[in-house]
Amino acid sequence: MPGLSNMIERFIKSMIEMAEDSTIEIQRNELAERFDCAPSQINYVLTTRFTPYKGYYIESRRGGGGYIKIIKVGIDENEDINTIIVDIIGESITKNKAYHIIDGLIEEEFISEREGNIMKAAIGDRALNKENVNDRNKLRADVLKNILLILVK
Repeated sequence: MPGLSNMIERFIKSMIEMAEDSTIEIQRNELAERFDCAPSQINYVLTTRFTPYKGYYIESRRGGGGYIKIIKVGIDENEDINTIIVDIIGESITKNKAYHIIDGLIEEEFISEREGNIMKAAIGDRALNKENVNDRNKLRADVLKNILLILVK
């Protein structure tokens, strides 16, 4: 239902625009009831329209109606981070390349050494315990992009 997805997207974006800090908290079931659709339709809109590439960070928690927190990150204000997120990281990144990006951010004093070490721990091979290297590199890219989006916020 492309029409319904567009309506849900517009509704969520209008809520974010009205929010003081570009952050909203909603419940998946309440939103599904409002639009008379299944909660999976809400999930579809969130995963396709509110991505890190588009400047959104989403936290969700299952149970109790499915709490969702959506944060609009102003990456347009910092073109360097946008370039890192979209062009350099892309959809998949190796551990070494990711570590080089983090080291560059430390060197430029965009993040502290402590923050860099935390980021490295979060995207290291041990933390991303996947059998398939391609899956691990995709997951690593997603985690790194989300961390960078929060740092920009």
